[in-house]
Amino acid sequence: MVVVALLVPLVLVAFAFSVLLVRACLAAGAMRPRVEALLMSAVSNFFDTLGISSFATTLAWMRVRRLVPDRLIPPTLVAGYTLPTLLQSGVFLALLGVRVDPVLLVGCIAAMLAGGLVGARLVTRTPVRIVQAIIGVALLLAAAFFTLANLKLMPVGGTATGLPPGLMAVTIAAHFVLGILINFGVGNYAPTLAMLSLFGMDPRLAFPIMASAGAFCIAGASFRLVRREAELDLRVVLGMAVGAIPAVLIAAFAVREMPLEWLRWLVVAVVTYAAITLLYAASTGTTSTIAAAEADPTPS
Repeated sequence: MVVVALLVPLVLVAFAFSVLLVRACLAAGAMRPRVEALLMSAVSNFFDTLGISSFATTLAWMRVRRLVPDRLIPPTLVAGYTLPTLLQSGVFLALLGVRVDPVLLVGCIAAMLAGGLVGARLVTRTPVRIVQAIIGVALLLAAAFFTLANLKLMPVGGTATGLPPGLMAVTIAAHFVLGILINFGVGNYAPTLAMLSLFGMDPRLAFPIMASAGAFCIAGASFRLVRREAELDLRVVLGMAVGAIPAVLIAAFAVREMPLEWLRWLVVAVVTYAAITLLYAASTGTTSTIAAAEADPTPS
């Protein structure tokens, strides 16, 4: 019953956001998605569905390629990945949602949604150097999680489908903080998976929790961003949304799993490089000011 109650609003939110995004793109004359954003999103979300964070890989790609200015990376990421995250949530809820403690599932979703709404206001008022520093630290943390996974040092988890009251309260409170941070480009997948596994839950059951909490959170922020953030490159946002959807479906239903160790090492290298450049920019006060349209004025 809880799964159905969550799937219905997911579908409605996905439809409403799709309409909003199309209208915004039509008004801005941005109905031709950027080819690079399509490719980036397809690759990142394919591996995201298999467990390698799309936020970390996309942040690194955007930084290295200067796809958008640094201060616009977080809102572009949130707006562009709203639809694929909603899709992932629906897939994982349908496959595994009935096995998760409904109180834990709903509590994490509600807490992260609340945090996301708070964070959406904060990120637009935060100086670019602070945004750069936060993203840089987030990328280093992602690299650390990938390294721990490759070295088999991540918590292995247990078989539990829920948590005792004390640990549940800690988990829900942590999701409020993750909701704030997701607006700055800090993905929730790795910390959620590590935390729930450490607390003894079946790691597979972390997927419907982290996908659903992330989906409702970024959806709540994205409506505001697409309406009010006039500087967003909507061709990039549209490309990210469109490119990810088939990749998520292929990874979820056709591939399911594949050896990812060497790919994670590659991601560690790229993410660490991007983190260092961002932290250097934050420390020196330099910014990436080349917008996607300025970097490539010719339609793709």
